[in-house]
Amino acid sequence: MLKPIRTVVTAALLTVATFSVAQEMAAGHPDTYVVKRGDTLWDIAGKFLKRPWLWPEIWQANPQIRNPHLIYPGDVISLAYLDRVAVQEGPRDEAPINTIPLSDIEAFLKNLRVVDEFEQLPYVVALEEDRLRSASGQVAYVKGLDGAAAGQRYAIVRPQVTYHRLNPARCCDVSGQRQDDLDFRGRPIRGLEQMWSHLLPAGKGEFLGHELMQLTTATVSKALGDQDQAQGVDVTTLLVDNEGREVRVGDRLIPVEPQPYDLQFMPHPPAREFAYGHAKILAVADMLTTGGPRDVIALSVGAADGVDNGTVFSTWRVGSTEVDRVQTGFDRSPDTVSRGGKARLPDEYAGHAMVFRTFDKVSYALVMNSIRPSRVGYELKHPDAKR
Repeated sequence: MLKPIRTVVTAALLTVATFSVAQEMAAGHPDTYVVKRGDTLWDIAGKFLKRPWLWPEIWQANPQIRNPHLIYPGDVISLAYLDRVAVQEGPRDEAPINTIPLSDIEAFLKNLRVVDEFEQLPYVVALEEDRLRSASGQVAYVKGLDGAAAGQRYAIVRPQVTYHRLNPARCCDVSGQRQDDLDFRGRPIRGLEQMWSHLLPAGKGEFLGHELMQLTTATVSKALGDQDQAQGVDVTTLLVDNEGREVRVGDRLIPVEPQPYDLQFMPHPPAREFAYGHAKILAVADMLTTGGPRDVIALSVGAADGVDNGTVFSTWRVGSTEVDRVQTGFDRSPDTVSRGGKARLPDEYAGHAMVFRTFDKVSYALVMNSIRPSRVGYELKHPDAKR
């Protein structure tokens, strides 16, 4: 009795899957595509799907693809038969392609993290021969590492910036103050050596976290012993053992922890809708205030908001509020015009971004595609939000 029912259900599911695939195919998609070295799954999906962030759901509806993540250079993707996706296997002598290139995000996986506090961490109090800076092969003296044993390894990190939620009332006014860049003690300054550029609106909102940048690593070469303490010595000696950025007084230490890279993200829309103004672009890496495809951006939402790796957002320029000159004339200052004499313009679509690293209230995302640059203060919406 059950076997015929299973057969009917399976056939029905495959029919629905085929219909769904047909509905999601982009017009003019190619009949076949040969996967090339340097491709990403997102790029390939963008060649024949209207919504490339849904490629896992569509590809998994086809039994020919055992694992939608394991696509290799040389595989032939065919779309010619009933708009079904099929894979002709190529050689397996190269690594499978990733959703996004490791080279675009490796520094953000390896060197950056966002924490709630850092003041309690051990810190560099002095350097070898009273240097101002130290590099690989030189010694750093650290306070607060009591109990550390010789041979233990630590990452040397530096507080870079303190994130606050953007002021929704001034989300697109970038003429105000910067986000808090931090000095060697972790106190706010206007820094000049930052990984990000955060020209942000004035007015701080909710605290979201402190960002720490990993500079290099060091190994305990001389632990603090009883004899040292008897002589009044209260620092642990570490040898900087890796190339990286120079170490300076005030840098903090955390234990070295292996962080395996997981690039096999499953792209998906956010788990829930956010109140307007809650989810925004906080910062753009290595740019002034804007970023395009393959640029990394920091977002004002994280695990506490239900965001995880693979979450896809669309980015939107927040619509301006303009004075209605037809009603008010051209001689009125905007500051003297009430709300009834102004027009609120609609938000403008910019592109899509996918989260690849998530913290409690902040996440990092990679801009996947765009029709205009994504800018600090832009709104984050569902990837299917109507343009």
